[in-house]
Amino acid sequence: MAAELAFALINPYSIAKSRTGGIIGRFMSRTGLEIVAARMFGPGRELAQAYADRLRTDPERDERMRNILADYVLRAYGPDPATGRRRRVMMLLFEGDNAIEKISRVAGSVRPNAEAGETVRDTYGDFIVGDDGQVRYVEPAVLVAPDRMAAESTLRLWARYSATDGGLIDDAVDVSGGGPVEKTLVLIKPDNFRFPSSRPGSIIDLFSRSGLRIIGAKVHRMSVEEAEQFYGPVRDVLRTKLKDKVAERAGAALEKELGMEIPAEIRAKLGEEIGPLYGDQQFFSIVNFMTGRWPNKCTADAKREPGLERCLALVYAGIDAVAKIRGILGPTDPSKAEPGTVRRELGQDIMVNAAHASDSPENAKREAAIVKVEKDLVSPWIERYYGR
Repeated sequence: MAAELAFALINPYSIAKSRTGGIIGRFMSRTGLEIVAARMFGPGRELAQAYADRLRTDPERDERMRNILADYVLRAYGPDPATGRRRRVMMLLFEGDNAIEKISRVAGSVRPNAEAGETVRDTYGDFIVGDDGQVRYVEPAVLVAPDRMAAESTLRLWARYSATDGGLIDDAVDVSGGGPVEKTLVLIKPDNFRFPSSRPGSIIDLFSRSGLRIIGAKVHRMSVEEAEQFYGPVRDVLRTKLKDKVAERAGAALEKELGMEIPAEIRAKLGEEIGPLYGDQQFFSIVNFMTGRWPNKCTADAKREPGLERCLALVYAGIDAVAKIRGILGPTDPSKAEPGTVRRELGQDIMVNAAHASDSPENAKREAAIVKVEKDLVSPWIERYYGR
């Protein structure tokens, strides 16, 4: 069976209520599909109207449901009427065999008064109908395509507005304006994408207690060149920091091998000579973990190519964003992290520690400039499947 490209749109209410992680986790773990792209949108009135019009003419849904969903989009997706500020919609793209049907099945139908938790909509959505048959309230949690024709027409539509309505939605209606707003970068690391699982969603769920807002999202394949820039400051620290450790380990190894005591001054010289080399090797290991390539074995051209590993890059915004996210992330070593932190819950060791977060506002700006979360990667995927 040929691979398909499927989408899920996480609705503004779901995002505002911090249900994003749970929804992503459901789609990844229950479909087995690869998540290949993500982008935050702040739909303008034109996109909201165009999408509503498309839903209203969807032949795969009955007329009543078409109108319910179209009216919902007009009400929930466009800018806030009072302030003109945009609402956040996150688009996720998944690839794999029978992807459209799998995403639709996990999303579930919009059904009245559902009380089970079998699907995304059962758990995170609402569709309340009174005894008189009139709709009292509807929140479908996510919007997906029922078939390939709907997927293609919807994705082509959103691709046309991706440059104008997508990227970093820092003017969203629910981003705090009660103080100086910081932005910070989070990378959900490659160890969470070895196979489709709920791990990335679980990490986002843990970060949700910060009260911050996700304003940008991107599935990023970090190149070696980007990784060398991103982790460049770490390399200098490793070359210096590890000298004493190398001196002790090298001295102990020589004593065991030669059966003689190694004087302290010789150990120190070993640290001075070998320490920087060992630091470089640890740096190369970090780059390889993030990219799937050893930097010391790459040509200049290969260093510029997208890496073989994926991470999910997110930009959070709000008051004291850097400190709040770092507190929930926990220290570099998961064994030293507090219970309930990301690294204690899902980290393995100092390198395979689930996620990265900027440690200062200055580093957040530097790192965000390297990763470029605002870059549009959904449109190339849509063009790959459906052309321009």
